[in-house]
Amino acid sequence: MEEVKVGIVGLGNVGSSTLGILAHNADQIALKLGFRLRVTAVCSRSAHAKKLPAPLDGVFRTTDWREVVSHPEVQIVAELVGGTSVAAQIFEGAIQHGKSLVTANKELMAACGPELWDRAIRAGVNLAMEASVCGGIPIHAVLREGISGDNVEALYGILNGTCNYILTEMEKRDEALDTVLAEAQSLGYAEADPSADIDGFDARSKLVLLAALAFGEKITPSDIFMEGIRRIMPLDFRYARQLKHAIRLVCGARKTGGGLILFVRPALIPSSTILAGVQGPYNAVWVKGRYGEDTFYYGWGAGHPTGVAVVSDLMRVAREIRSGSPERVSPFAHERLGENRPVPVTLQKRAYYLRFRVSDRPGIIARLAGILASKNISLEAVLQEPCETKHDLPFVITVEPTSEQSIREAAAEMARLDFMLEAPLALPMETAL
Repeated sequence: MEEVKVGIVGLGNVGSSTLGILAHNADQIALKLGFRLRVTAVCSRSAHAKKLPAPLDGVFRTTDWREVVSHPEVQIVAELVGGTSVAAQIFEGAIQHGKSLVTANKELMAACGPELWDRAIRAGVNLAMEASVCGGIPIHAVLREGISGDNVEALYGILNGTCNYILTEMEKRDEALDTVLAEAQSLGYAEADPSADIDGFDARSKLVLLAALAFGEKITPSDIFMEGIRRIMPLDFRYARQLKHAIRLVCGARKTGGGLILFVRPALIPSSTILAGVQGPYNAVWVKGRYGEDTFYYGWGAGHPTGVAVVSDLMRVAREIRSGSPERVSPFAHERLGENRPVPVTLQKRAYYLRFRVSDRPGIIARLAGILASKNISLEAVLQEPCETKHDLPFVITVEPTSEQSIREAAAEMARLDFMLEAPLALPMETAL
């Protein structure tokens, strides 16, 4: 049986999982393809010491990725190192040597994916990136092909399993963020430096890719409003519960009359919504189409499911190599991406949750209400749990729908008041889900 031969660069969690699936599921893969996928070369810093699955004992091992991309037998290179520096060089080398590429690298693809696709097409090779977003959910395939006949109007997702684990554990156990983050690190959900996750960078890269697939626009990561979860406290979940809402790190993209609004930020979402029920290190994406209405996709976001996504991409690219088809569906679902800049998030109108910590004294509510009124913001409710510590008193004000710009201006003015212990926390209340 003729084979298609694969080189793997990077043997971390995703690379090791990919190798294991290719080795132990080889017969099932061959039944589906009609031919075998064979790993010919592997590369990592510990390639010679790494214990590989028994069926792969004889593969070529190296610590130099150049020996994989130039290997005469390798037809597909799986880039699984991540980042944008070495990974970009691997892409460059693979394309130069006429190798097709499979990647799980959301950061690189968000930064320059369309350009890499153009270069791959000119070189006559393929590029697949299903594993770059929501490893266990084939959301790329859904947007690229499954619902490609629809006109997507909005997309909301929980795209970072680490943040979702932290927030839902805080919600369930009334624990501080630092405590749950330490647990997430011990479980392998969070890195030693968790900034990419809890500050929103990881989710933002994923939203760039989904926005391209769903709306056909080339998005620059810096064009997306981003806010992380560091300021969320256990008391915020208690107040949210009173309001019949949950707090999640929401990645949103929706069409407006003026263009796309995109954001990654913690937000209050109604407890009755399907996204509010997503618990632990899971990912989920809700898509609203003009014709197909609502569809929802849910699954594990990391580990073996990401390896499955990589292997599935290897199978798809291998079929293309065997068939020699000149027609390829762009990994971005559109022949060419538009370059319309997103609409500033400051223009969106939402109800908002404002949480304060103050040193208590008479007249505080009146002062805050006066600032809100000066920005034409209408107060809806004031919530305050019993608190024995008057020098650090938390309470919440919710306001009726207003612009993000007005809320920012009001919050900046409030932060300068002498009784404020910190700037107000302002979270939108997303009701469009």
